[in-house]
Amino acid sequence: MKLTSKGLLNRRSVLKGSACAALGTVATPAILRAQSSEIVIGCAGSHTAWMEQIVAPHMKKAIGADILFEGTKSSVNLEKMASNKDAPYLSVVQMDDPVMIQAVEADLLAPIAADAVPNMTDLRPGAVHMDGMWCNYVQPWAGVAYNTDFRSGGVSSWTDLWAPEAEGQLIIPSLQNTEGMWTLFSAAMLGSGKPFSEAQYEIDAAFEKLEELKPNLLSVYTTMSQAFNLLEQGEITMLAGNFSSYTLPRKATGVPVDLAAPSEGIFAMPSGICLVKGGPNPELAAAYVNEMLGPDMQAAIADFASSVPANTTVTAGAIIPEGVPIYSPDWAFVAANRRAWIERFDKLMAL
Repeated sequence: MKLTSKGLLNRRSVLKGSACAALGTVATPAILRAQSSEIVIGCAGSHTAWMEQIVAPHMKKAIGADILFEGTKSSVNLEKMASNKDAPYLSVVQMDDPVMIQAVEADLLAPIAADAVPNMTDLRPGAVHMDGMWCNYVQPWAGVAYNTDFRSGGVSSWTDLWAPEAEGQLIIPSLQNTEGMWTLFSAAMLGSGKPFSEAQYEIDAAFEKLEELKPNLLSVYTTMSQAFNLLEQGEITMLAGNFSSYTLPRKATGVPVDLAAPSEGIFAMPSGICLVKGGPNPELAAAYVNEMLGPDMQAAIADFASSVPANTTVTAGAIIPEGVPIYSPDWAFVAANRRAWIERFDKLMAL
């Protein structure tokens, strides 16, 4: 993170389940026995808790898979796939939609087919992208995380980030992180005075408004967990662009944090899952994706991570705040411009 610009970007945990494994419902037992039971999953570092506690034991029992989990940012997962394109070692990657677009353009993904992953047919409309190149498996909502010991009234508006009393009390994500887009687009809304659907294209107005935010910034992060620790400790009072799958589970443990839904609107975090083209153990990888889209995993992850499930047969998970608009941006526009925005952001927000 840019708390320390060299935060820990890679973390591999070897996740072992029980020794007794039932075989998967997609690939045949003969196929699964013929392959190694180990698959490597690229995922967000912030998903470590539920990957270890929920996903790994389930996959061992349901499809006989031992999971090697590499937790990092979506952009780093993309770099790993690209640099190992000729000899992939990742089988499945879970990352954000704008990076998925880049992965498709670089020919790094294998399409997900309903005959191998039948649970994809139960997903809500819009959860399957580009003819099955990836699926959204869960959807947290994003707003502003805050320390309840210091902000008992919460965060009622995105303008609270710019308030004079917030001087030195705020951390925002880098645009290298997908959640950094929420602060950028909020700045565009406030700077242009236009509704989000139009303001997301007013990038000059967004950067002008972001410059006004600098006095309130303690830092900019690329590794969210370090910034969240400062929020929990009261070193800062607000963390912009955070999401329900991280803040609300921490709140449930008794930590003095909560997630605000500012009146102007909140954002839908796009959490996608894909098959790596040419990745090892393709049948086992497809079985993994099928389980991730199935009702058991969907309900367990949605409840644990306070997120909205993608499977329409599941009613578990987060309750979206009532009366607050929820937005999803033009991700193709983001993907086309993100590199230039990151360079501009890094120069502007250097502290």
